[in-house]
Amino acid sequence: MAPPKSRGATRSSNARILLFSFLLALQYGAQPLISKRFISREVIVTSSVLACEAAKVIFALYFMTKEGSLGRMYKEWTLVGALTASALPAAIYALQNSLLQISYKNLDSLTFSILNQTKIFFTALFTYFMLRQKQTIQQIGALFLLLAAAVLLSVGEGSNKNSTSANADQALFYGIIPVLIASVLSGLASSLCQWASQVKKHSSYLMTVEMSIVGSICLLTSTLKSPDGEAMRRHGFFHGWTALTWIPVILNALGGILVGLVTSHAGGVRKGFVIVSALLVTALLQFIFEGKPPSLYCVVALPLVVCSISIYQKYPYQVKKKES
Repeated sequence: MAPPKSRGATRSSNARILLFSFLLALQYGAQPLISKRFISREVIVTSSVLACEAAKVIFALYFMTKEGSLGRMYKEWTLVGALTASALPAAIYALQNSLLQISYKNLDSLTFSILNQTKIFFTALFTYFMLRQKQTIQQIGALFLLLAAAVLLSVGEGSNKNSTSANADQALFYGIIPVLIASVLSGLASSLCQWASQVKKHSSYLMTVEMSIVGSICLLTSTLKSPDGEAMRRHGFFHGWTALTWIPVILNALGGILVGLVTSHAGGVRKGFVIVSALLVTALLQFIFEGKPPSLYCVVALPLVVCSISIYQKYPYQVKKKES
């Protein structure tokens, strides 16, 4: 009787992984278009980031309660442990999210999505230096393919003959540079989170709560002197918001939860394929809803990104066993 039950459990697990992967690919691919459509330029960036962090906390607490782990984690939680595991990556992610919000509004959706993939390169770089996680020759080549695609897009956007000089400068300084800096920060924060999960054994839900709270405190502190803080004091926290603004905010928060679920249930290989699928989702949705075919630079860069991520996932580093 046990084998049928085991097969049923396996099928259920596979179905859950497939569902999480599909939802993450859909969210990841649609997020740039939804954010651009429903978050107006009048919305204060810090307010949307803070709202997203609050939504992440609510969702994480709900899921911990549903799985019955909230009470145990509450008893085991310590302030020192939370600060050690989550404080620095939380502050980094808060800055990264602000940069991404700026970039959303100043870049083509597909260009943004492709440039955003350079975070894989920086993640590999930081994990090597911090955790000594080695890469194969194929993986190193794949990472340089990814970097070449990012450079190609940067040059293409900056020298677009159909754009005015002002528009090209705006795409470069308020679109390309912010998303590339955000990718570097994402790589650093991901490496720090990996260290925390390996050493501190933190659950993904608990780290989500801790990082969101710490990141929100950092953002609120920055509003004392920042232009966004001045704008919120003058116009109010929800200046420029509509009911539709909550759609990308909530979707972004759920995406953060889904990343943890896909990674914990399926591992990095499946997550890599999800990222590739998300790029195709972005291209398809942009063509359907905006009637905008990909630019020549995107057409050339997209297969480079797809190939680089596929190669990187296909040839992982294998630790050689010593002969006895």
